[in-house]
Amino acid sequence: MDVCRTEVLFDLSHTLAAPLFEGKQRPWEVLDELKGFIEKLGKSLPAEEYDQPVPDVWVAKTAKVAPSASLTGPCIIGPGAEVRHCAFIRGSALVGAGAVVGNSVELKNCILFDGAQVPHFNYVGDSILGYKAHMGAGAVTSNLKSDKSLVCIRQEGEILMTGRKKLGALVGDEAEVGCNSVLCPGSVLGRRCQIYPTSCVRGVVAPEHIYKDAQHIVPRTVD
Repeated sequence: MDVCRTEVLFDLSHTLAAPLFEGKQRPWEVLDELKGFIEKLGKSLPAEEYDQPVPDVWVAKTAKVAPSASLTGPCIIGPGAEVRHCAFIRGSALVGAGAVVGNSVELKNCILFDGAQVPHFNYVGDSILGYKAHMGAGAVTSNLKSDKSLVCIRQEGEILMTGRKKLGALVGDEAEVGCNSVLCPGSVLGRRCQIYPTSCVRGVVAPEHIYKDAQHIVPRTVD
């Protein structure tokens, strides 16, 4: 299975960014265009539903944003979302409806689909988190290789060249990432997969699988 395709990872009915994915086979292709897309989309949002506290920042009136949170545009905070104390949104972030950005969480150039949760001490950069994806406390995406080379993704013997120096993780719908895990540059987690706590994940984890460690990746049993 080619897990690294947009339609395999994500249900686009659960994000305002759906038009951005049109015509793009690989989800990381949207990241270079995300800033401009948010700026254009934000200007089209209805004023009766969204506040604009500062330029290029749009916050749904039903969202909750802690006074200690820092929001740098362009960014959109969707309906019913929560941005908790000391969250740091550095720009080019689209936070979906009902999503949670927790205390001391940092976001940069990323899409959180509706219901995605990064609730405690997470870093999400140059990444996409699908519908109801969840990252446990302290779990982070690493978006830059130590040698600063371009990120490639190895999938079933094939090497996919992303052309990107910075690429974090693509986390499929309803995937669960355990506490204090690190998702290395270019990690791809299929829908409804589970990552054990304190894991260091590289490459592709197939949908409906449990990642215990690199040598032990097993199918999920029926819930």
